[in-house]
Parts: sequence; C-alpha cells; structure tokens
Amino acid sequence: MDKAHAAGKPENPSPLHVTERLSADAVLPAVACHTTSTVKLIIIGASTGGTEALKEVLVRMPADCPGILVTQHMPESFTRSFAHRLDSLCKISVKEAEHGDRILPGHAYIAPGHSHLLLARSGANYICELNNGPPVNRHRPSVDVLFRSAANCAGANAIGVILTGMGKDGSMGMLEMKRAGAYNISQDEASCVVYGMPKEAVAMGSVDETAPLLEVAQRILAHLSRMGARAIRV
Repeated sequence: MDKAHAAGKPENPSPLHVTERLSADAVLPAVACHTTSTVKLIIIGASTGGTEALKEVLVRMPADCPGILVTQHMPESFTRSFAHRLDSLCKISVKEAEHGDRILPGHAYIAPGHSHLLLARSGANYICELNNGPPVNRHRPSVDVLFRSAANCAGANAIGVILTGMGKDGSMGMLEMKRAGAYNISQDEASCVVYGMPKEAVAMGSVDETAPLLEVAQRILAHLSRMGARAIRV
C-alpha cells in the first residue's frame, strides 16, 4: 500500500461526481464471506437529506450498541465537522473514520469525504480501511463500496441500513449483503427527502423491511435482540 493510500488521502482527488459510472468492482472484488466472528455491526448508507436522517437514527442508538460504519455522500470539507456535531448529540461516540481505526461497540465511524470507507479484518478485530480508488456510482465515498466490504467481511453479522438519497448507490451492495446473510432495512418513502436510493434497493429485492425514519433505530435494535445480542466485545 502506498503512503497516500495508507493515509486515506488520494494523490489526485477526483470530483465527487464524474461522468463514468463505475461499480464497486473498481475498488474491491466480491468474495464469499467465511468469517467465524460473532461481532455484530451496523452498516449505513445515505445521500441527499441524509445528514438529518443519520442524526435521527444515531441519537436513538444506546451506548452499548454494535459498531456502526456510515457512508454519507458529502464533500471532504464537511465530514469531520459533521462527525463532531453528531458526537455532541449522541450517546455513542462518533468520529470521522481514519485508516486502521479498530471498530468498537458504542462507536460510529463516518466516511471522510475524500475516500471510500471499507470494513476490513485485522486478526480478530474489525477495522476501518480507507481507499482512494475511483468514484463508484459517481461518488467517493460510495455506499456500494462500503456495503460490498460488509458482505465480504461480516456476512450475517451485519445489519444494513439505507436512508434517503438520490440515485442508486448502495442498492447493489445491499443485495450483496443480503445474499451474504445480512438483514437489511430501508427508510420508507413518506419520510425520505429523496426516495431514490431506498427505492432502488427495494426494487432490487435487497431489503428485508422498510420503516419510517423515526422507527429505523428501533427496528435495528429489535433485530439485534432477535440475533441474541447487541454489542459482543472481542
């Protein structure tokens, strides 16, 4: 890995939106999940209207919830202050993700605006990985990239959530998560600012249930209860 990649900063930053529409294949391959871990994770993607939607979900999460990874389409100059704002409002700790961060219960990690956020493994631990590959679905960070990495690494230990947003980023990655055993929740049309990304995920058959925004956290916690635990520490 080169120094720029390791630092999570692209050498030649690309615009948030580009003409060519690449898939997650441009960043990482899809592989079968063979994890033996029992650590639960929550994986969230959002775009237009997502800053307020994420706040409504995260402020309702208890301090002992599983680790949360978030990709929100947002320019680089705003993601750190966005994470700080959420951190001041939530019971959980919220930070802008850094390359190599160990994913801990009661913590949420927000993709920085300059890099894709991926879930990865380091020995027995889940960690954050930043990748300066090309934009996927015209976005970096891309929800499809995060969701694919969760399908690859976490499988049935993950809960996927797709919130308000324009376009289709995340729908294919969410389907990959479902096929790997994850349970997926989408925000419903009535509570979305833009019913684009959730609509595409539902149409693709990627979603197990839909919920109004103010019930999304409750639905996550209900499924975690059915799984038998909230945070399982390593």
